[in-house]
Amino acid sequence: MTVLSTRALNRATLARQLLLDRAALPVADAVAHLCGLQAQEPQEPFTGLWSRLRAFDPAALSDLLTGRGVVRTHLMRRTVHLVTAPDVLAWRGRHDAMLRQRVLGVYRRELAGVDLDELAAAGRAVLADGEPRSMSQLARAVASRWPTQGPRALGEMLVAALVPMAQLPPRGLWRKRAAVRNLPLSSWLGREVDPPSADGSDPVGQALVRRYLAAYGPAATADLRAWSGLAGLPAAVAAVREELVAFRDERGRELLDLPGAPRPDPGTPAPVRFLPAFDNAILGYDDRGRIIDDAHRGLSVAGARVVLVDGRVSATWTVEDDTVLVTPLRGLSTAERAAVAEEGGALASFLSDGDSDRMRLVPS
Repeated sequence: MTVLSTRALNRATLARQLLLDRAALPVADAVAHLCGLQAQEPQEPFTGLWSRLRAFDPAALSDLLTGRGVVRTHLMRRTVHLVTAPDVLAWRGRHDAMLRQRVLGVYRRELAGVDLDELAAAGRAVLADGEPRSMSQLARAVASRWPTQGPRALGEMLVAALVPMAQLPPRGLWRKRAAVRNLPLSSWLGREVDPPSADGSDPVGQALVRRYLAAYGPAATADLRAWSGLAGLPAAVAAVREELVAFRDERGRELLDLPGAPRPDPGTPAPVRFLPAFDNAILGYDDRGRIIDDAHRGLSVAGARVVLVDGRVSATWTVEDDTVLVTPLRGLSTAERAAVAEEGGALASFLSDGDSDRMRLVPS
């Protein structure tokens, strides 16, 4: 079985994540290809798409949100993702059990004695008037039924698990600050999410395997599980295995992939790319060594924005007074510093609507 080096995996990841060459894709197609973008920080997906698409116009993403072509919702790993409407309708039901278990993992004691089906019915009854509500408003509306349970736990279970929800605009629009207002996906998108397959064949799980590998492969089943949060995909992997090719990484793990998916030469040059907080190019794997050193792994879950140099996390970045500030994590060569300065200046211009192209390296 062919062994893929860490550098080969890095270049494959960059290619699949549209980070090796900016893609000439419509925004909706890019969101679909990436299987959604992690989006608990509402403005971060704009930088993620700017780094991946040619001539990205942030208004295009805002228009998709207001036009209901993409939605903000709890999905993979119980985190807020920006997902196309067709994908969330197809995928949400497959995530139900995982979402419930993840909320219970935090609030099991507070929710002891609560019949979750009754809670879901109570929440739906409140939302039947079509009025968007915050989580706390929804929790207060049902709290009289469960007076000894904390409203926070009731609200989290309703919003993140029991009732498939959309977080409505203006939350998530370009340069807009807005509180979270929730409405059932069925109300926002005009139809219910797809139910699980009646015959137990799990076509949605199989589709998730293929889609994940297209955007993240080659990858191990542990990587697929870490990305999705779903433990029950072994049967789906087994069902599509004959369609796939297999490799090993330098640790000996089996990696699966789509036969015709890009696997660039490891020597392919990789441009500097600025990634937003919680970018799935890093978080989409159990073994993140293909893109970030173990010493810096904590940055990926701490919300740090990072800079890829030669395809690997090599700096962090922030913005202050319309200036992009870059803090290297290792020594950068003169050529690397120049490339970081050029891309950082372009990012500053994007974030400031052309008012500034200032970028500054900050000593670590």
